[in-house]
Amino acid sequence: TTNERITQVEANLKTELAATKTSLIKWMVTIMTAYTAAIAALVSALWMILGYTLSFSYSQAGLIGGLRAVIFDELHLEPLHGSIPESLFAVFQMAVAVFAASLMVGAYAERMKFSSMLFFSGAWLLLVYAPLTHWIMDEGGWLSSLGLMDHAGGLPVLVGAGASALAAARLVGPRKAFPGEVLPPHNPGLAAAGAGIMWVGWLAYTGGAHLAAGSRSAMTILVTHTAASAAAVTWSYLEWRRDRKFSLAGTVTGVLAGLAAAAPAAGFTGPLGGLAAGLLAAVLCFYMVDIVKVKWGIDDALSVFAVFGMGSALGVVLAPLMSFGAIGGEGLTARNFGVQYGVQILGVLVTVVWAAGLSYLIAKGVGRLTRGVRVASEDEIVGLDIASHGERAYDYM
Repeated sequence: TTNERITQVEANLKTELAATKTSLIKWMVTIMTAYTAAIAALVSALWMILGYTLSFSYSQAGLIGGLRAVIFDELHLEPLHGSIPESLFAVFQMAVAVFAASLMVGAYAERMKFSSMLFFSGAWLLLVYAPLTHWIMDEGGWLSSLGLMDHAGGLPVLVGAGASALAAARLVGPRKAFPGEVLPPHNPGLAAAGAGIMWVGWLAYTGGAHLAAGSRSAMTILVTHTAASAAAVTWSYLEWRRDRKFSLAGTVTGVLAGLAAAAPAAGFTGPLGGLAAGLLAAVLCFYMVDIVKVKWGIDDALSVFAVFGMGSALGVVLAPLMSFGAIGGEGLTARNFGVQYGVQILGVLVTVVWAAGLSYLIAKGVGRLTRGVRVASEDEIVGLDIASHGERAYDYM
């Protein structure tokens, strides 16, 4: 009968969803240790050898750094920023680079070969991230010279990584278990723990970007926390309005959206600006998650572009408005407000085009080198925890 067929279809769908959730467990070791630990080591080494000097050494026509500090050679021993030596600055920026490269893994998780991931991440650091960082974060970079407002590198770190992750996920294709909808984490508690660690670390990231301990850095920390809190509350409300439920995963995703928006703008505003940025970021990113995964059909597994990329892009666009003294900001310089907004939008467009376009070409080249960037079908079914690393996260699997 019709009712029996409907019941059978529902049972099949439940079985498929259960299999999908179980499959996520088969990649936990790969993502937590192999991907992230390997990227941390690889990026740290490449940053020391060449990445730092290309990003922050003497500018070559505003396009790229020089080779003064290859292998961290000839770092200035005297304080470079206030009382901060260049060695400490280089290590701080190394941590930021590691985070940016690690962030991309969340987009193409469970599909890319381990070898392809290493080649892609290394090439991305030197060819995509280093030039962007020089253009935006170094005083001699051409976008920096135009007066671009980006306090903590939201464009190279978050927008750049987000656009690159989207391009890579599009090239690699969706997971076999991807049903064209937002899949929950296999363990919301671990997701919340990771987001909590990131929340605390982000306060040091944005506060430390001032390269000084003072009233401005303290205010930046407060603004960052305010933005994250406002975004979490807003995301939870939007989720309740849609599903009549509050999820732990949704709440922490809101936190991340607020942090992303705070990165480029927190250094220029006060708490009211942070509150507004967090609220707007939650609304934008909440709907972008569905747009990317459902409407565009791109399996960005951890919504790297929708949450981090779009959240930070919003922060870049809001930065001039948030700097108004009426809401506790530092106030704009004599520069025309319209011109400043033009520079902000130019920075976002340049970052997205450079990062997405070049990352797609890098991924295509890596595919030729490693005979395809995607894992074999049988390995994807088994999971790379066993297929590539010989380990499993849970003994009962």
